Amino acid sequence: MNSIAAYIGAAIAEIAGCFAFWGWFRLDKPIWWLVPGVISLMAFAGLLALAEVPFAGRAYAAYGGVYIAASLAWLWGVEGVRPDRWDSAGAAFCLIGAAIILFGPRAGAG
Repeated sequence: MNSIAAYIGAAIAEIAGCFAFWGWFRLDKPIWWLVPGVISLMAFAGLLALAEVPFAGRAYAAYGGVYIAASLAWLWGVEGVRPDRWDSAGAAFCLIGAAIILFGPRAGAG
């Protein structure tokens, strides 16, 4: 699995898992919402570990940009709130940063 697919899957799983907790805690959803939330968060951790990056810290840093963009997609698709131009600009900058971290030339190994 390539890193981009791992990051996208991880972002969906993390946001869904966190939203389950948000729903239970802030939206008065039933406690059983925590069960799929925990499963989603476990899937998130497993998917992020599949990123083809030699160092965990670099994998997590690059993932941050994907997470931000995916969170705004969730805002729009699930919560029905369209991101504004500032949200979009911020996400674009974060994705550029993630691409630099992932694809920038490296001296030596890793």
